[in-house]
Amino acid sequence: MELFENFPLWVALIAITFAQFVKVPLHLIATKEFKPGLAFSTGGMPSSHSAAVTALSTGIGIEHGVTSGLFAVSCIFAIIIMFDATGIRRQAGGEQAILLNMLAKDFHRFVSEAKGWSKKGGEYEKQKELKELLGHQPIEVFFGGLTGIILAFLLFPLF
Repeated sequence: MELFENFPLWVALIAITFAQFVKVPLHLIATKEFKPGLAFSTGGMPSSHSAAVTALSTGIGIEHGVTSGLFAVSCIFAIIIMFDATGIRRQAGGEQAILLNMLAKDFHRFVSEAKGWSKKGGEYEKQKELKELLGHQPIEVFFGGLTGIILAFLLFPLF
């Protein structure tokens, strides 16, 4: 039962959930497009990774103090996760996926044209595109981090 009293753990889990589900109404407001699948996808505004690690670090800071070794470890962990979300994941995932998807579409169009229109009567297998929304813009990471910090301070009195 002590697990239910672990404030840093619970505030991090709540921050992930909140950040994931708030993506849907934010996207709706920004683009007038309702995409409920965003709640279960990577990338987007705000970063749930950033929300989770900042909520965790803030929760540890509240409970153990900002001079504790545990807070230092969680803070460095948060910085690495947030840096990774904006840098490596974005470059390795999203931008390469965009380019590969463009190449695949161009190749598919080339092959289709080369076969000739007379053979187009049969079923064609749909080609699955690579996920382009893997990493985050720096602003998405910033607001994810801010979300985690705010949630930790708001939820602490409830524990």
